[in-house]
Amino acid sequence: MSLEYNTNHSNSVSGESSSAPVSQTGSESMEQEKTKNHPTETSEKTVESNGESFAEVALRLGGASADEARRTGVVDTADDQVEDLFAPQYQTVNSPAHRAVWDSKVSTELFQCSSHVESEDVSRVVRKSLNVVRSHRDGGTLINDAGKITDQVLGELGDAGYWGLLVDANYGGAGASMRQFAHMITQMATIDPTVAGLASVHGCIGAVDPVRSFGSPEQKQRFLPKLGDGTRLSAFALTEPGAGSDLTALKTTAVLDGDHYVVNGEKLFITNAVPGRTIGLVCMIDDVPSVLIVDLPEQEDESFHLNRYGIYALRRAHNNGLVFKNFRVPAENLLTPVRGDGLTIAYHGLNLGRVSLCANAAGTMRWMMAEMLPWASYRCTYGQPIERRELVRRRIGRLAGMIVACDALTQWCAGLIDQGYRGEMECIVAKIFGSEAQKEAAIELFMKTHGGRSFLEGHLFGDNVHEFLAPCIYEGEGEMLGMAFFKSLVKNHGKAFFEPIGRTLHERGIAQPNLANPAHLWALRGPMMNYTKWYAHRRVTGSSWTPLPSMSRELHSHARFAQKLLSSSAFMISATMRKHQLKLADRQCRMSVISSTLQNAIVMLVTSLYAADSSDEVTRSAADTICRELRWRITGGQASDRDFRQVTELGGRIADDGWDELKDVTSGGILMPYKNQ
Repeated sequence: MSLEYNTNHSNSVSGESSSAPVSQTGSESMEQEKTKNHPTETSEKTVESNGESFAEVALRLGGASADEARRTGVVDTADDQVEDLFAPQYQTVNSPAHRAVWDSKVSTELFQCSSHVESEDVSRVVRKSLNVVRSHRDGGTLINDAGKITDQVLGELGDAGYWGLLVDANYGGAGASMRQFAHMITQMATIDPTVAGLASVHGCIGAVDPVRSFGSPEQKQRFLPKLGDGTRLSAFALTEPGAGSDLTALKTTAVLDGDHYVVNGEKLFITNAVPGRTIGLVCMIDDVPSVLIVDLPEQEDESFHLNRYGIYALRRAHNNGLVFKNFRVPAENLLTPVRGDGLTIAYHGLNLGRVSLCANAAGTMRWMMAEMLPWASYRCTYGQPIERRELVRRRIGRLAGMIVACDALTQWCAGLIDQGYRGEMECIVAKIFGSEAQKEAAIELFMKTHGGRSFLEGHLFGDNVHEFLAPCIYEGEGEMLGMAFFKSLVKNHGKAFFEPIGRTLHERGIAQPNLANPAHLWALRGPMMNYTKWYAHRRVTGSSWTPLPSMSRELHSHARFAQKLLSSSAFMISATMRKHQLKLADRQCRMSVISSTLQNAIVMLVTSLYAADSSDEVTRSAADTICRELRWRITGGQASDRDFRQVTELGGRIADDGWDELKDVTSGGILMPYKNQ
């Protein structure tokens, strides 16, 4: 998980992120990747005679400043470059979320978790790693006097193979699939979420993914073995004091001087950044965002030092700023992707980090439940344990539903990545749901159940409240990502049917079209006819899905509701585009609402299909619980007495009999006990 703050490296509709349009070449590594990473031919761009892309022209005509239009055009170009990294069948237009809305025939199987074969080598590494952290936690040796994970623990995890899970076996790693890695994150988070998060920082958005995906054979051989055994833990240095979500504002530069680059600039909120680590450093080289793999020196000096600050979240990890002044990096450390530039490299690992965030939430919420149940049994009011109270049982049932939904999204998204999909839209859904669920679980369910004891030193909530809330802004703040989801969803439809209209208006010099004007109507006859054909065809043919698998009546109802909503949303989205036209980029609230509705439908569909494949009745009931709740959010309805009965019965069953998903998850003792022991 990316533990950099206030960043949105996705393609924000508002233009608050960026990449440069210049491609770099020279790396053979991308050619040698699996089919999923084979670059295709660069997408054809629509460019006006004066050099502006259509996106820039549209924003300018819509009232945006020339600078904003230019920056947004840069973002759109960057998105095309990222798409080019993936084979056509795995690009966004063929992703499950996109097809569910725009295709007239959709395969239900796209939303089911793919089958998976466990690797014994990976399982062995995971078992050893879990035992290391569990042993130190139980022995009180996990944290040093400064409140950080100890070097001894980090070293023992390296010996166990933890840091090399995503490193290929050819370079000394375990070569885990994303499914295996994400499942490990969930397991580790039940013991210590920070240790789980550090695996994602190192493997997903640290130096591991950039080198293994974009490095030359020589660079892989030079860097991956040390990254794999933990000799060099890693980070990714992207965020700057003035460049969080607006990455067009990057100021760090590197200038070639002989066989070295000379780096000047400052990075901020970089997790895992201490002397002796290896970082992927995003900097501007000849005005192009680029990535240098940098081995930080063991000691600070006049060319490199840390910017230290107090920070409430990430308190058990190292999070610092980096300041470079004439800092020299070997020129051979520059990554040169076949397509795109440095931000293309940054984008590549983000989806891995987003899946890891959801996986971490699934484990963290298991730990919350493991702490809630003993307290709910111990705490009595008016002569009765609070676990017998309807409100507390509802909290337990709701928490179980959130856990199952996070499990479903994690396995689904990780499976898509393993198959070769870009997975941007799907991983955004997982990140937003997982982080928001963890936030709500911490405050509305966990804290309120424990009352005042929640704020005692040593309590899971009191000691970790910032850790529970901060993921809402990791890997891109949630609402910003929601707009990025919407933009990815409408981009192809806009290019096919709305760009031709805008281009015609621009060419004819028509600023305000009036269809009552025969000249305007005649000028637009071609593109409007194409849109009319699409609209009529979709209305006549409708949409259909392949049959749902065998599942309970309740889960079947949820799945069909979600499928129908996703298919019917094409007309609603297209109507919104017609209504707002060039002003749509400024309608952030409207885009956010539409995006949230579609995300909830996707969570419903994935969760119901995941639960249908489970043999555990509690898991199926938990899925029913969260799907009911998501349905209310979509429809604006209210829970019925039947809904209340379902969730409280689930909570009561877990309180009385436990749940298999909490196996091996331990809780601490009761703080400030008041009963005679």
